[in-house]
Amino acid sequence: MDLKDIKAIIDLMRKNSISEFELEKEGFKIKLKRGPNGGPTPVGYEELPGAAVPVAAIAVSQAPVASTAVVGADITSPMIGTFYRAPSPESAAYVEIGTEVGPETVVCIIEAMKVMNEIKAEVRGVITQVLVENAKPVEFGQPLFKVRPI
Repeated sequence: MDLKDIKAIIDLMRKNSISEFELEKEGFKIKLKRGPNGGPTPVGYEELPGAAVPVAAIAVSQAPVASTAVVGADITSPMIGTFYRAPSPESAAYVEIGTEVGPETVVCIIEAMKVMNEIKAEVRGVITQVLVENAKPVEFGQPLFKVRPI
């Protein structure tokens, strides 16, 4: 990861009002956290391999992203990213109001770091409400759909 990629992540954090970010990949680790006024909250510095300047290393809590959380009758986002109701702009939405879903039913996609993640319902029920607009940013734990259990 070079400095250009890190600057792009910081821009995405600002644009989407994301306050925390963490990435660990192949021996590389970066943690970013915005301060109360949108600026950085420096704690220390870590030198990046190949980077010309040090990047602030900030301690943040890591949220699990392995599965979709189900709270009551809500399907919530398992990660920060961009919410998409369909696999492509030309395709129909995965689910609509009134659609019956099971634990393995794909209900949407969340794009994070240019990776499209299929999100499964992980609950049995009927979709009663779609809570997020297509192509809008979502936060970890944000409700995406209301589901009436069956």
